[in-house]
Amino acid sequence: MKLFTLTSVASALVMSSSVFAQTLAITNATVHTATEQGTLTNASVVIKDGKIAAINPQEIQADVTIDASGKVLTPGFIGSLNQIGLVEVGAVADSRDGADKKASITFDPSLAFNPRSSLIPYARKGGVTRDLIVPSGSEGIFDGLASVVSLSGEFDSVSQSKVALVVDLGAKDKGSRALSLQELIQKLEDHKNREKKDKEVKKPEVEILDGVFAKEIPLLISVSRAADMLELLKVKAKYDLNMVFARAQDAVLIADELAASNTPVIISAMDNLPGSFDSMHASLDNPGKLEKAGVKVILTIAGDSAHNLYQLRYDAGNAVSYGMSPDGALEAISSNVADVFNIDAGSISVGKAADIVLWSADPFEYSTKLEKVWIDGVEVSTESRQDKLRDRYMTESHMPRAYNK
Repeated sequence: MKLFTLTSVASALVMSSSVFAQTLAITNATVHTATEQGTLTNASVVIKDGKIAAINPQEIQADVTIDASGKVLTPGFIGSLNQIGLVEVGAVADSRDGADKKASITFDPSLAFNPRSSLIPYARKGGVTRDLIVPSGSEGIFDGLASVVSLSGEFDSVSQSKVALVVDLGAKDKGSRALSLQELIQKLEDHKNREKKDKEVKKPEVEILDGVFAKEIPLLISVSRAADMLELLKVKAKYDLNMVFARAQDAVLIADELAASNTPVIISAMDNLPGSFDSMHASLDNPGKLEKAGVKVILTIAGDSAHNLYQLRYDAGNAVSYGMSPDGALEAISSNVADVFNIDAGSISVGKAADIVLWSADPFEYSTKLEKVWIDGVEVSTESRQDKLRDRYMTESHMPRAYNK
């Protein structure tokens, strides 16, 4: 009996390895690469061992071939600035793990990431294959550490941790924003001038700040007002740091300075009205203006983004309708995110992780349907909780609706 069991397990492992080792070719597609290659027509993409192995090879040798004639292939989209997998129901406190008043520089909420959250399959239906999750809610200026997660639903979905240090600056309900900026500067100055002791075991906070000064960990700063961003650009130049501005509704006023300093911004394409005195220049055409000025733009979902990540492609389409280029909008939800946070995905190029999505047509069009999704070269389900509820309540039965099991 034991021999049978071991033999069965061994066979299953061999079969699993065999499936993963299969080479997949997607042919005759319109391929939006999110690279300098732009859009390729009647193109072929070959996937092997979870990576993109070839684009338009002279000969195609694959175990599985999909004819994508008339269809569109894009990189999987990358969400940002949300807490998917860290929250299930916003109004239920014990289902929220992304915020803590006691959080500081070392807070890493990815330890509580739930890859089986019901929100993840729904986000996948919008073509989102990876995500930048961020902490929030600290009483201080440091919210903690951002991480990159795969939306595959597997238990090893946290692919990168400590990809950014999240800082919350700008307007305060109580006190002055000046003191918050001073606190950031003082923390950087203290770290720069700290005494270096041989053979000293570094504390976690010191290691993180070392990464910041080595430009391995960008400061992801939530800030809206142009004047505040200009002060932060001085800090960036003084300490030679990588910075990314989030919210950034007034970034359009200093677009040239942002472009010259190579400072990316993460904004919502749907911000249209001021939410405070810090965001007086919120406008639907800001993404397009920033793109034209040479700023690297990342698009995010405003508001309850964990529950609405599905709509990322629609927001990108809205940005296009207000002046952003189609290629720029695609890059703003794929390759730009990957470049800024060093993610091995986000474009269709040889050697990148095979996070790709097959669409019936232009993904920015409302009527377009998602057909297939691959994450790390493995096809994943497009069924969500919403689909299951629809089927449950629409199934005809001699029992009352929804009691069909």
